[in-house]
Amino acid sequence: MFLTISTTGTPERPATDLGFLLHKHPDNAQTFSTSHGTAHVLYPEATAERCTAALLLEIDPVALVRRGKGKGRGGAPDAALAQYVNDRPYAASSLLAVALSTVFKSALRGSCKAMPERAAAPLPLRIEVPALPSRGGAELVGKLFGPLGWDTVEAEPVALDTAFPEWGDSRYVRLVLEGELRLADALNQLYVLLPVLDDAKHYWVAPDEVDKLLRAGDGWLADHPEQKLITSRYLSRRWGLTRAAMERLELVRLAESDDLDVDDVDNAVDETTDTEEKPVPLAEQRREAILAALRAADATRVLDLGCGQGQLVQALLKDVRFTDIVGVDVSVRALTIAGRRLRLERLGERQAGRVKLIQGSLTYTDKRLTGYDAAVLSEVIEHLDLPRLPALEYAVFGSARPRTVLVTTPNVEYNVRWESLPAGHVRHGDHRFEWTREEFRTWAERVAEQYGYGVEFTPVGPDDPEVGPPTQMAVFTQNAETPAPTETPTPTLARTPTPTSKEEQA
Repeated sequence: MFLTISTTGTPERPATDLGFLLHKHPDNAQTFSTSHGTAHVLYPEATAERCTAALLLEIDPVALVRRGKGKGRGGAPDAALAQYVNDRPYAASSLLAVALSTVFKSALRGSCKAMPERAAAPLPLRIEVPALPSRGGAELVGKLFGPLGWDTVEAEPVALDTAFPEWGDSRYVRLVLEGELRLADALNQLYVLLPVLDDAKHYWVAPDEVDKLLRAGDGWLADHPEQKLITSRYLSRRWGLTRAAMERLELVRLAESDDLDVDDVDNAVDETTDTEEKPVPLAEQRREAILAALRAADATRVLDLGCGQGQLVQALLKDVRFTDIVGVDVSVRALTIAGRRLRLERLGERQAGRVKLIQGSLTYTDKRLTGYDAAVLSEVIEHLDLPRLPALEYAVFGSARPRTVLVTTPNVEYNVRWESLPAGHVRHGDHRFEWTREEFRTWAERVAEQYGYGVEFTPVGPDDPEVGPPTQMAVFTQNAETPAPTETPTPTLARTPTPTSKEEQA
C-alpha cells in the first residue's frame, strides 16, 4: 500500500516545512508498527522547491488472517473469501486509513508547535494513491472528493489486464488530488474516504466510530452532498450508528447556519423532566412476538433459519430456557457479523455450548437441521424467488420437520401507512414479493395441509382496522400422526409485486 503527499515552496517558505507539519524529518526513514504490518515514512525528494513524503504500508497477510477468522476485530470480508490471496496488501483501504491515523496523528489534529501558522494555512498539495479500490468506479471518486476544495480530482481506472482490453476496467483507480488545502483537512478526508470507497473495514465497527467520523469530518461532512453514502459506508451500514451520526451531523449543520454552538441548538429537551416514550421499533416487536410464541410452544431447541446478523439468536441466548440455539444463513459475511455480535470467542463454556452458527441454504435439505423443537423463518420467505419457495417448504416442513415453525413476513396492505414509501414499492430492494393477508393465509394453509401441520395467525405490530398489521406471523404446529412427505412438491406461484430499490422502513 502506497501513498505520497507532495508540496511546493519558495526560499522564504521552503517545501521541506512539510516535515515539520507531518512531524517526520525528511533526512530520516522511519518505521512504525501497526496491528497488521509495518508502516514506513520516507521522503523521495526534499528540496526547498518541492518535497514529497511517502507512506508505505507493508501488510502481514498471516497477521491479517489470524486477527480475522470471523471473530472479534479484523474480520475483513475480502480476507474471508481468500485468506492469503487478496488485494489487502496492495490496495488502499481502511488498513491504510488506520496507518495514517497512527503515523500522522498530530498532523491529523492540525497541531504543529514549531510552525502553527503553516499548519493553519492552506498548502499547495498533490496526493497520489496508485491503487485505490472504488466500489462505484471513477465517477464516485469525483463525487466524494470534488466538493472538498480540490482543483483537480483524477481517478484513472486500472484495466483488469492491459493484454486483454476487452475485459474492461477493474474496480481500482489511480487517484491524484491537487489543490490548496490545509494538510490536516486533506489527511482527514483520506482517513474517512479511503474505507468509504473500498466499502469495507478490516475491524469491527463499534459505537465509538461515530465519534471518529464526526471528528475527522469536522468542517466538511455536514454539508457534503454525499453525506448519507459516506456515513453509511464508513459505519459498515450499521443502521443504528448511521442514524445517530446523521442526527448529529444535522445538528452541526443547523448550528453552523445560525452561527451557534451545537449545545445551544440541541437544548430542546429538559433531562430533569419526563419525556414522551419512543415507539418500540417493529423489529423489536417481531422478536418479542417470536419469543412469546416459542415459550408458548414449550420449545427449548430452536433453529433461526436465515439468521442474518444474529439479532434473534442474541435474544434467544438471553433466555436460559432455550438450551440449544442454531443460527443458519447462506451468507458467510452475515455469520461473521453475527459471531461478533454474540462475542462467541468471549462466551463462557456453558453459554458457548448453547449456541452454534452454521452456513447453509434453506432451499436444500440438511440433516443437521432435524430433531429441533422449533424453527423460525423471520422475514425470510419474501427474499426468495417464488419458484424456489416450494424447495424451502420441503426442506423445512418436509425434511427438518420441527414440532413448531414460525414464519413472519411483511403485510403489503400496510405499506400505504409508510409515508416515505412510494406507492407500489416493496419495503426492501431485495424483496421478491410481499403478500396480502389473504395471500399469506392461503399459502400457509396449503403448506400446513400438505405437510401435516395446523396453523394459526398472529398480528405483529399495530393492527390497523383497515389494512391490518405491518407484519403477519403464522404459527405452524405439527400433527404427530401425519407422516412426512417423501417427494418435493410441485411449485405453486402467487402474485408478485415488482421489486424496487428501497430501504426497508420497518
